[in-house]
Amino acid sequence: MPNRTRQPRPVRSTRAAIGPRHLHPGAWWLWAIGLGAAASRTTNPLLLLLIVAVSGYVVAARRSTEPWARSYAAFVRLALAVLGVRLLFTVFLGSGVGGTHVLLTLPQLPLPDWAQGVRIGGAVTLEGLLYSLYQSLRLATLLICVGAANALANPARLLRALPGALYEAGVAAVVALTFTPNLVGDVQRIRSARRLRGRSDRGLRSLLGVGLPVLESALERSVSLAATMDSRGFGRTAAVPRRIARSIGALTLTGLLAVCVACYGLLTAGTVRWALPVLFAGLAALAAGLLLGGRRSVRTRYRPDPWTWREWLVAGSGLAVAALLIWLSGRDPGAFDPPVVPPTAPGLPLLPALAVLLGLLPAFVAPAPPRPGERP
Repeated sequence: MPNRTRQPRPVRSTRAAIGPRHLHPGAWWLWAIGLGAAASRTTNPLLLLLIVAVSGYVVAARRSTEPWARSYAAFVRLALAVLGVRLLFTVFLGSGVGGTHVLLTLPQLPLPDWAQGVRIGGAVTLEGLLYSLYQSLRLATLLICVGAANALANPARLLRALPGALYEAGVAAVVALTFTPNLVGDVQRIRSARRLRGRSDRGLRSLLGVGLPVLESALERSVSLAATMDSRGFGRTAAVPRRIARSIGALTLTGLLAVCVACYGLLTAGTVRWALPVLFAGLAALAAGLLLGGRRSVRTRYRPDPWTWREWLVAGSGLAVAALLIWLSGRDPGAFDPPVVPPTAPGLPLLPALAVLLGLLPAFVAPAPPRPGERP
Protein backbone atom coordinates (compact mmCIF):
# COMPACT_ATOMS: atom_id res chain seq x y z
CA MET A 1 0.00 0.00 0.00
CA PRO A 2 1.32 3.40 -0.80
CA ASN A 3 2.45 5.47 2.11
CA ARG A 4 0.04 8.32 2.45
CA THR A 5 1.09 11.22 4.54
CA ARG A 6 -1.43 13.71 5.81
CA GLN A 7 -0.85 17.13 4.43
CA PRO A 8 -0.70 19.85 7.07
CA ARG A 9 -3.62 22.23 7.06
CA PRO A 10 -2.88 25.77 6.02
CA VAL A 11 -2.60 28.11 8.98
CA ARG A 12 -4.86 31.08 8.67
CA SER A 13 -3.39 34.39 9.54
CA THR A 14 -4.97 35.97 12.60
CA ARG A 15 -3.20 39.25 12.22
CA ALA A 16 -6.38 41.01 11.15
CA ALA A 17 -8.14 39.79 14.27
CA ILE A 18 -5.49 40.43 16.91
CA GLY A 19 -3.09 42.83 15.22
CA PRO A 20 -3.33 46.56 14.63
CA ARG A 21 -6.57 47.59 12.99
CA HIS A 22 -9.11 50.37 13.08
CA LEU A 23 -11.90 49.85 15.55
CA HIS A 24 -15.40 50.20 14.15
CA PRO A 25 -16.21 53.94 14.21
CA GLY A 26 -19.69 53.27 15.52
CA ALA A 27 -18.21 51.79 18.69
CA TRP A 28 -16.17 54.93 19.34
CA TRP A 29 -19.20 57.17 18.84
CA LEU A 30 -21.36 55.05 21.14
CA TRP A 31 -18.63 55.23 23.78
CA ALA A 32 -18.35 59.01 23.44
CA ILE A 33 -22.13 59.48 23.45
CA GLY A 34 -22.30 57.45 26.66
CA LEU A 35 -19.73 59.69 28.33
CA GLY A 36 -21.56 62.78 27.09
CA ALA A 37 -24.89 61.50 28.41
CA ALA A 38 -23.24 60.83 31.76
CA ALA A 39 -21.83 64.37 31.82
CA SER A 40 -25.26 65.85 31.10
CA ARG A 41 -26.61 64.36 34.34
CA THR A 42 -24.31 66.20 36.72
CA THR A 43 -22.85 69.60 37.52
CA ASN A 44 -20.37 68.21 40.02
CA PRO A 45 -17.04 69.60 38.79
CA LEU A 46 -15.07 66.65 40.16
CA LEU A 47 -17.16 64.13 38.21
CA LEU A 48 -16.98 66.29 35.08
CA LEU A 49 -13.20 66.61 35.33
CA LEU A 50 -12.98 62.85 35.85
CA ILE A 51 -14.95 62.29 32.62
CA VAL A 52 -12.58 64.66 30.81
CA ALA A 53 -9.57 62.78 32.20
CA VAL A 54 -11.03 59.43 31.11
CA SER A 55 -11.68 60.64 27.57
CA GLY A 56 -8.23 62.22 27.35
CA TYR A 57 -6.49 59.04 28.50
CA VAL A 58 -8.33 56.89 25.98
CA VAL A 59 -7.56 59.34 23.17
CA ALA A 60 -3.87 59.40 24.12
CA ALA A 61 -3.75 55.60 24.21
CA ARG A 62 -5.72 54.72 21.07
CA ARG A 63 -5.71 57.54 18.54
CA SER A 64 -3.87 57.13 15.27
CA THR A 65 -1.46 59.45 13.50
CA GLU A 66 -3.91 60.52 10.79
CA PRO A 67 -4.61 64.25 10.38
CA TRP A 68 -8.20 63.95 11.61
CA ALA A 69 -6.92 62.37 14.84
CA ARG A 70 -5.29 65.65 15.90
CA SER A 71 -8.56 67.46 16.48
CA TYR A 72 -8.86 66.60 20.18
CA ALA A 73 -6.68 69.53 21.25
CA ALA A 74 -8.80 71.90 19.15
CA PHE A 75 -11.97 70.74 20.91
CA VAL A 76 -10.27 71.20 24.29
CA ARG A 77 -9.39 74.78 23.35
CA LEU A 78 -12.96 75.33 22.19
CA ALA A 79 -14.25 74.01 25.53
CA LEU A 80 -11.93 76.34 27.43
CA ALA A 81 -13.12 79.25 25.30
CA VAL A 82 -16.76 78.40 26.09
CA LEU A 83 -15.86 78.26 29.76
CA GLY A 84 -14.14 81.65 29.67
CA VAL A 85 -16.91 83.37 27.70
CA ARG A 86 -19.58 82.11 30.09
CA LEU A 87 -17.65 83.43 33.09
CA LEU A 88 -17.15 86.80 31.40
CA PHE A 89 -20.87 87.05 30.71
CA THR A 90 -21.52 86.26 34.36
CA VAL A 91 -19.18 89.01 35.52
CA PHE A 92 -20.66 91.72 33.27
CA LEU A 93 -24.27 90.55 32.86
CA GLY A 94 -24.92 88.48 35.99
CA SER A 95 -26.13 84.90 36.32
CA GLY A 96 -29.56 85.21 37.91
CA VAL A 97 -28.38 83.50 41.10
CA GLY A 98 -28.33 85.75 44.12
CA GLY A 99 -25.72 85.53 46.81
CA THR A 100 -24.23 87.27 49.81
CA HIS A 101 -20.51 86.75 49.11
CA VAL A 102 -19.72 89.79 46.94
CA LEU A 103 -16.33 89.53 45.26
CA LEU A 104 -16.35 92.91 43.48
CA THR A 105 -18.78 95.59 42.41
CA LEU A 106 -18.69 96.99 38.88
CA PRO A 107 -20.31 100.23 37.76
CA GLN A 108 -23.87 99.40 36.76
CA LEU A 109 -25.50 100.98 33.73
CA PRO A 110 -29.06 102.25 34.19
CA LEU A 111 -31.58 100.44 31.96
CA PRO A 112 -35.17 101.33 31.05
CA ASP A 113 -38.17 99.85 32.80
CA TRP A 114 -38.91 97.35 30.02
CA ALA A 115 -35.49 95.71 30.65
CA GLN A 116 -36.28 94.59 34.17
CA GLY A 117 -34.33 91.49 35.15
CA VAL A 118 -31.38 92.40 32.93
CA ARG A 119 -28.37 94.23 34.29
CA ILE A 120 -25.01 95.35 32.97
CA GLY A 121 -22.41 95.58 35.71
CA GLY A 122 -23.20 95.55 39.40
CA ALA A 123 -22.20 93.15 42.15
CA VAL A 124 -20.37 89.97 41.24
CA THR A 125 -21.04 87.23 43.78
CA LEU A 126 -19.23 84.00 44.47
CA GLU A 127 -22.47 82.05 44.18
CA GLY A 128 -23.15 83.39 40.69
CA LEU A 129 -19.64 82.56 39.50
CA LEU A 130 -19.86 79.02 40.89
CA TYR A 131 -23.22 78.45 39.22
CA SER A 132 -21.90 79.63 35.84
CA LEU A 133 -18.71 77.62 36.29
CA TYR A 134 -20.59 74.38 36.95
CA GLN A 135 -23.00 74.88 34.06
CA SER A 136 -20.31 75.87 31.56
CA LEU A 137 -18.05 73.03 32.69
CA ARG A 138 -20.80 70.57 31.80
CA LEU A 139 -21.08 72.05 28.30
CA ALA A 140 -17.29 72.00 27.95
CA THR A 141 -17.23 68.33 28.92
CA LEU A 142 -19.81 67.53 26.22
CA LEU A 143 -17.64 69.28 23.63
CA ILE A 144 -14.58 67.34 24.75
CA CYS A 145 -16.49 64.05 24.46
CA VAL A 146 -17.44 64.96 20.88
CA GLY A 147 -13.80 65.83 20.24
CA ALA A 148 -12.73 62.41 21.54
CA ALA A 149 -15.08 60.71 19.07
CA ASN A 150 -13.72 62.86 16.21
CA ALA A 151 -10.15 61.98 17.15
CA LEU A 152 -10.76 58.23 17.44
CA ALA A 153 -13.35 57.39 14.76
CA ASN A 154 -12.26 57.34 11.14
CA PRO A 155 -14.85 59.53 9.33
CA ALA A 156 -14.51 57.65 6.03
CA ARG A 157 -15.14 54.32 7.73
CA LEU A 158 -18.03 55.84 9.64
CA LEU A 159 -19.68 56.84 6.37
CA ARG A 160 -19.10 53.38 4.91
CA ALA A 161 -20.74 51.74 7.95
CA LEU A 162 -23.96 53.74 7.71
CA PRO A 163 -27.16 51.99 6.57
CA GLY A 164 -28.19 52.55 3.00
CA ALA A 165 -31.23 54.62 4.01
CA LEU A 166 -29.01 57.16 5.80
CA TYR A 167 -26.24 57.34 3.23
CA GLU A 168 -27.15 60.74 1.75
CA ALA A 169 -27.73 62.31 5.16
CA GLY A 170 -24.61 60.59 6.44
CA VAL A 171 -22.48 62.20 3.75
CA ALA A 172 -23.62 65.63 4.89
CA ALA A 173 -23.04 64.75 8.55
CA VAL A 174 -19.58 63.31 7.92
CA VAL A 175 -18.54 66.33 5.85
CA ALA A 176 -19.72 68.60 8.67
CA LEU A 177 -17.99 66.53 11.35
CA THR A 178 -14.71 66.38 9.45
CA PHE A 179 -14.62 70.12 8.82
CA THR A 180 -12.90 70.89 12.12
CA PRO A 181 -10.30 68.07 11.92
CA ASN A 182 -9.43 69.00 8.32
CA LEU A 183 -9.27 72.67 9.24
CA VAL A 184 -6.91 71.91 12.12
CA GLY A 185 -4.73 69.77 9.86
CA ASP A 186 -4.55 72.49 7.20
CA VAL A 187 -3.64 75.17 9.73
CA GLN A 188 -0.89 73.01 11.24
CA ARG A 189 0.48 72.15 7.80
CA ILE A 190 0.56 75.77 6.64
CA ARG A 191 2.08 77.02 9.90
CA SER A 192 4.82 74.40 9.63
CA ALA A 193 5.52 75.48 6.05
CA ARG A 194 5.80 79.12 7.14
CA ARG A 195 8.21 78.21 9.93
CA LEU A 196 10.37 76.25 7.48
CA ARG A 197 10.51 79.34 5.26
CA GLY A 198 11.60 81.50 8.19
CA ARG A 199 8.31 83.37 8.46
CA SER A 200 6.38 84.05 11.63
CA ASP A 201 3.26 81.97 12.27
CA ARG A 202 1.90 84.01 15.17
CA GLY A 203 0.19 87.34 15.52
CA LEU A 204 -2.33 89.22 13.45
CA ARG A 205 0.08 89.78 10.55
CA SER A 206 0.39 86.07 9.89
CA LEU A 207 -3.38 85.54 10.02
CA LEU A 208 -3.86 86.59 6.40
CA GLY A 209 -0.97 84.42 5.23
CA VAL A 210 -2.50 81.40 6.95
CA GLY A 211 -6.18 82.12 6.29
CA LEU A 212 -6.01 82.42 2.51
CA PRO A 213 -4.26 79.07 1.90
CA VAL A 214 -6.69 77.38 4.31
CA LEU A 215 -9.65 78.84 2.40
CA GLU A 216 -8.13 77.78 -0.93
CA SER A 217 -7.57 74.26 0.39
CA ALA A 218 -11.17 74.07 1.62
CA LEU A 219 -12.49 75.11 -1.80
CA GLU A 220 -10.27 72.59 -3.59
CA ARG A 221 -11.43 69.85 -1.24
CA SER A 222 -15.07 70.75 -1.89
CA VAL A 223 -14.63 70.59 -5.66
CA SER A 224 -12.74 67.30 -5.39
CA LEU A 225 -15.43 65.84 -3.14
CA ALA A 226 -18.19 66.87 -5.54
CA ALA A 227 -16.34 65.33 -8.51
CA THR A 228 -15.68 62.11 -6.60
CA MET A 229 -19.32 61.79 -5.53
CA ASP A 230 -20.55 62.42 -9.07
CA SER A 231 -18.15 59.85 -10.57
CA ARG A 232 -19.32 57.22 -8.10
CA GLY A 233 -22.99 57.73 -8.84
CA PHE A 234 -23.92 59.43 -5.61
CA GLY A 235 -27.67 59.85 -5.19
CA ARG A 236 -28.76 56.96 -7.41
CA THR A 237 -31.64 55.04 -5.91
CA ALA A 238 -33.55 51.95 -6.90
CA ALA A 239 -37.21 52.18 -7.88
CA VAL A 240 -39.52 51.17 -5.02
CA PRO A 241 -43.33 51.26 -4.84
CA ARG A 242 -44.89 54.47 -3.57
CA ARG A 243 -46.56 52.62 -0.71
CA ILE A 244 -43.22 51.39 0.60
CA ALA A 245 -41.67 54.85 0.20
CA ARG A 246 -44.43 56.39 2.31
CA SER A 247 -44.04 53.67 4.92
CA ILE A 248 -40.31 54.33 5.07
CA GLY A 249 -40.82 58.03 5.69
CA ALA A 250 -43.52 57.50 8.31
CA LEU A 251 -41.57 54.87 10.26
CA THR A 252 -38.32 56.82 10.18
CA LEU A 253 -39.90 60.12 11.22
CA THR A 254 -41.97 58.49 13.97
CA GLY A 255 -38.96 56.60 15.29
CA LEU A 256 -36.75 59.69 15.36
CA LEU A 257 -39.38 61.75 17.17
CA ALA A 258 -39.98 58.98 19.70
CA VAL A 259 -36.26 58.57 20.37
CA CYS A 260 -35.80 62.34 20.85
CA VAL A 261 -38.74 62.55 23.26
CA ALA A 262 -37.52 59.50 25.19
CA CYS A 263 -33.98 60.86 25.45
CA TYR A 264 -35.37 64.12 26.83
CA GLY A 265 -37.31 62.14 29.40
CA LEU A 266 -34.26 60.08 30.39
CA LEU A 267 -31.99 63.10 30.72
CA THR A 268 -34.34 65.19 32.86
CA ALA A 269 -33.72 65.45 36.57
CA GLY A 270 -36.85 63.57 37.61
CA THR A 271 -37.61 59.93 36.98
CA VAL A 272 -39.86 59.53 33.93
CA ARG A 273 -41.49 56.10 33.71
CA TRP A 274 -42.72 56.40 30.14
CA ALA A 275 -39.28 57.19 28.71
CA LEU A 276 -37.97 53.63 28.37
CA PRO A 277 -41.09 52.17 26.63
CA VAL A 278 -41.15 55.12 24.23
CA LEU A 279 -37.42 54.68 23.57
CA PHE A 280 -37.81 50.98 22.72
CA ALA A 281 -40.84 51.66 20.50
CA GLY A 282 -38.98 54.45 18.72
CA LEU A 283 -35.92 52.30 18.15
CA ALA A 284 -38.10 49.50 16.74
CA ALA A 285 -39.86 51.90 14.34
CA LEU A 286 -36.55 53.47 13.35
CA ALA A 287 -34.97 50.06 12.69
CA ALA A 288 -37.92 49.02 10.54
CA GLY A 289 -37.72 52.27 8.56
CA LEU A 290 -33.98 51.88 8.00
CA LEU A 291 -34.42 48.25 6.96
CA LEU A 292 -37.05 49.16 4.38
CA GLY A 293 -35.11 52.25 3.31
CA GLY A 294 -32.07 50.15 2.54
CA ARG A 295 -33.97 48.71 -0.43
CA ARG A 296 -33.64 52.05 -2.21
CA SER A 297 -29.85 52.03 -2.00
CA VAL A 298 -27.89 50.54 -4.89
CA ARG A 299 -24.41 50.95 -3.40
CA THR A 300 -22.15 48.13 -2.24
CA ARG A 301 -19.56 47.91 0.53
CA TYR A 302 -15.95 46.89 0.02
CA ARG A 303 -14.30 45.17 2.98
CA PRO A 304 -16.81 46.24 5.66
CA ASP A 305 -15.41 46.80 9.14
CA PRO A 306 -16.06 43.85 11.46
CA TRP A 307 -18.00 44.19 14.70
CA THR A 308 -16.30 41.86 17.17
CA TRP A 309 -16.20 41.47 20.92
CA ARG A 310 -13.82 44.43 21.13
CA GLU A 311 -16.46 46.72 19.62
CA TRP A 312 -19.04 45.37 22.04
CA LEU A 313 -16.78 46.10 25.01
CA VAL A 314 -15.91 49.61 23.83
CA ALA A 315 -19.50 50.61 23.08
CA GLY A 316 -20.81 48.82 26.17
CA SER A 317 -18.39 50.62 28.47
CA GLY A 318 -19.63 54.05 27.41
CA LEU A 319 -23.28 53.05 27.55
CA ALA A 320 -22.73 51.45 30.96
CA VAL A 321 -21.26 54.71 32.27
CA ALA A 322 -24.34 56.58 31.06
CA ALA A 323 -26.80 54.03 32.47
CA LEU A 324 -25.09 53.88 35.87
CA LEU A 325 -24.89 57.65 36.29
CA ILE A 326 -28.50 58.11 35.23
CA TRP A 327 -29.55 55.51 37.81
CA LEU A 328 -27.29 56.85 40.56
CA SER A 329 -28.35 60.45 39.96
CA GLY A 330 -31.91 59.51 40.87
CA ARG A 331 -30.79 57.90 44.12
CA ASP A 332 -28.50 60.72 45.31
CA PRO A 333 -29.29 63.99 43.50
CA GLY A 334 -27.28 66.10 45.94
CA ALA A 335 -24.00 64.42 44.99
CA PHE A 336 -24.59 65.16 41.31
CA ASP A 337 -25.74 68.78 41.72
CA PRO A 338 -23.75 70.40 44.55
CA PRO A 339 -25.44 73.52 45.96
CA VAL A 340 -24.01 76.95 45.31
CA VAL A 341 -26.19 78.82 47.80
CA PRO A 342 -24.53 78.70 50.26
CA PRO A 343 -21.26 77.85 48.49
CA THR A 344 -19.92 74.48 49.56
CA ALA A 345 -16.95 72.43 48.42
CA PRO A 346 -18.15 69.61 46.12
CA GLY A 347 -17.32 66.07 47.10
CA LEU A 348 -16.43 63.12 44.88
CA PRO A 349 -19.04 60.36 45.33
CA LEU A 350 -17.44 56.93 45.29
CA LEU A 351 -19.93 54.89 43.27
CA PRO A 352 -20.36 57.44 40.44
CA ALA A 353 -16.58 57.86 40.25
CA LEU A 354 -16.12 54.10 39.90
CA ALA A 355 -18.83 54.07 37.22
CA VAL A 356 -17.00 56.78 35.25
CA LEU A 357 -13.77 54.78 35.45
CA LEU A 358 -15.48 52.06 33.39
CA GLY A 359 -14.94 54.39 30.46
CA LEU A 360 -11.21 53.58 30.60
CA LEU A 361 -11.88 50.08 29.25
CA PRO A 362 -11.30 51.01 25.57
CA ALA A 363 -7.71 52.02 26.39
CA PHE A 364 -6.97 48.36 27.15
CA VAL A 365 -9.32 46.30 24.96
CA ALA A 366 -9.43 48.36 21.75
CA PRO A 367 -6.87 47.27 19.14
CA ALA A 368 -3.91 49.52 18.52
CA PRO A 369 -4.36 51.60 15.34
CA PRO A 370 -2.07 50.79 12.41
CA ARG A 371 1.16 52.70 12.10
CA PRO A 372 1.91 54.89 9.08
CA GLY A 373 2.50 52.67 6.05
CA GLU A 374 1.11 49.58 7.78
CA ARG A 375 -1.89 47.95 6.15
CA PRO A 376 -4.69 47.20 8.64
